[in-house]
Amino acid sequence: MLAFTTLSSLYLRYFSIVLIALSSFMVGFDLMENASELPHSANLVLIYIMYKYFYAVDMMLPISLTFAMIASLVELVRSNALVAYFSIGYSKARILAPFLTMTTLLISIYIGLHATNFARANEFADNLRDSSEFIRPTSNLFFTHEGNYIYFGNLYPLSKRAEDIRIFTFEKGQLKEALSASEAVYRNGFWNIEKAHMLRPPEDFDLKGLGIVTEDKENLKVLRDFKPKILDQVYEGKVNFTITDGLEALTLLKNQNVDVAKIMSGMYRMFITPWFAPLLMVIFFTYTPVSSRFLNLSLFSFGAILATLMVWGLLFMFGELSNNKTISPEIGIILPIGLLFIVMVWRLGNPLRRVRVKSRQN
Repeated sequence: MLAFTTLSSLYLRYFSIVLIALSSFMVGFDLMENASELPHSANLVLIYIMYKYFYAVDMMLPISLTFAMIASLVELVRSNALVAYFSIGYSKARILAPFLTMTTLLISIYIGLHATNFARANEFADNLRDSSEFIRPTSNLFFTHEGNYIYFGNLYPLSKRAEDIRIFTFEKGQLKEALSASEAVYRNGFWNIEKAHMLRPPEDFDLKGLGIVTEDKENLKVLRDFKPKILDQVYEGKVNFTITDGLEALTLLKNQNVDVAKIMSGMYRMFITPWFAPLLMVIFFTYTPVSSRFLNLSLFSFGAILATLMVWGLLFMFGELSNNKTISPEIGIILPIGLLFIVMVWRLGNPLRRVRVKSRQN
């Protein structure tokens, strides 16, 4: 128990230092780049910095977990603590347990934060920089729902209100009716329209047919369960949505014949991508020398950091390709993590096979 506490404290200390350093560097670089565009209000600038810190934590936490493991291993080897643990009977699994336990806990908290507006921190910061507002209205939003084509001139997610609405209803490939309204409000699971103007084209265009039929309607309910956040974040193609928004969008759109690849990509990146950190941690542990006499620690730490950056960069690149629908989310996100898991299992199996060979030789 004492060793578990000691190793956990060592790891959490290095993790805190690395995360704060990387996040501060990222925020500082952003401030140098965008200082002239920030609001003149000191309060808004402080809020902007806070949201940028949240975004930096979102980006840097998984890689900080791995860097903290590298720093912890170097410290254990340099102080001869690692060889001491082995000499008193500690197994590799028992030494790894504190690191993996803390990593699993931190990743679970990290994923849970994406169920809140933590996932939208960068959007809030950019909105403050551009317009001094947390959320800007979404303009010219055009989408489909249950075979209908809908246009919103302006969407205000916070007030759950939309302006300049057009709804075109088709039947068997022909326009059945067109509805227009100046305003709609989302309430009780529907978009409620108080006053609307409807046009119906004639069924045929012969001289005896009737002309266009116009009609004014009141108190209409349309677009069931199409929440403003789903429209603003998911249907528009943004990837900084929360877990709740993503799940609701998948539930709503799965039967709408709508491509949900970008939504799935965002969900995979929240739930699966962060787990590359414990996989790399186990792999690096299998390469760690028992004593600094067997390997140059500077070379080991440099190689581990370089490998981490390369893996993180590849995962980020494949994630962006998945968001842009260049490749499927399963190939761009799940497959690399699966390959990394196979490498980890292979590395864990190698030492076992060596021990068996030596025992047979003896």
